[in-house]
Amino acid sequence: MTESPHRQLLELALEAAHRAGALLRDGRPADLGVAATKSSPIDVVTEMDIAAERLITGFLAERRPDDGFLGEEGAAAEGTSGVRWVIDPLDGTVNYLYGLPTWAVSIAAEYRGETVAGVVEAPMRGETFHAVLGGGAHEGGRRLAHRPAPPFAEALVSTGFNYVATVRDHQAEVARQLIPRLRDIRRGGSAAIDLCDLAAGRLDGYYERGLHPWDRAAGCLIAREAGALTGGRPGGPETDDLTVAASPGVFEPLQRALEELGAWHD
Repeated sequence: MTESPHRQLLELALEAAHRAGALLRDGRPADLGVAATKSSPIDVVTEMDIAAERLITGFLAERRPDDGFLGEEGAAAEGTSGVRWVIDPLDGTVNYLYGLPTWAVSIAAEYRGETVAGVVEAPMRGETFHAVLGGGAHEGGRRLAHRPAPPFAEALVSTGFNYVATVRDHQAEVARQLIPRLRDIRRGGSAAIDLCDLAAGRLDGYYERGLHPWDRAAGCLIAREAGALTGGRPGGPETDDLTVAASPGVFEPLQRALEELGAWHD
C-alpha cells in the first residue's frame, strides 16, 4: 500500500473522528450515567461510548465495506482488504463521565498488521493529532516534534492506572519508587492524549501497563512520527503487558527502570 492510499485512510479517520468528537461534545446528556462495566465496577461504559463507536464503524463501513474492525466497545470483523480499523470511540470515559476535558476519540488504520495512519481527536482541547507512516506527526497544520531529552532525573513522565484493584495497587507501588528518580509523574486519564502530548513536546515519557490495541495504536504512531521511541519490555514492542514511549535519551533509562521495578506484572 503506497503513501497515497495511506493518506486516503487518514482522511477517512479524520472525518470519522471529527464526527464522533462532535457527537460526544455536543450530545452529552446532562444526566449521563453508566451503561455497563467491564473489568471492574469502576471500569465503565456510557451510552455515548457505544453511540460513538456505532457512528465511526457505520461511517467507515459505508465507504470501505471490505475492511476489518477492532473496537473497544465490541466492533469486530475480519475484513478482506488487509486494512483493519482500530477504534477507541471514547478514550478517557471516566473523565467524560465526570465532565473533565481530558478525553479523546482514537482511530488507527492498520494495513497487514502495521499501523499506517492514526488520528486522536481531543474536542474539549480543540486539538486534532494525526500521522501517516513515514509522513511525520501533526496537530492541525503544525508539525510535531518530541521535546529534547533532559537528564533522566529531570524528566516529566505520565502514566495511567488499571481499574482492577490488585493491578492498580502494584502500579501505585511502581510509581512510588519511580517518582524520586524523575522530575515528576502526571496522570491524565487518557492514554491517547498522553501519547500525543509526548509527540507535542509536553512530556518526556509515558508508560502504562494494561493498554489494549485500541488504547495505543493511533497514539503510538503519532509519537513515533514525532521522533519518539515506543516499545514494551527491553527489546520488545509495546504489548498489553507494558507500553513505554519517550523521547530518545529518556526511553532506555525509563524502560530499564520499569523493568527493574517489574512494571509489567503484579
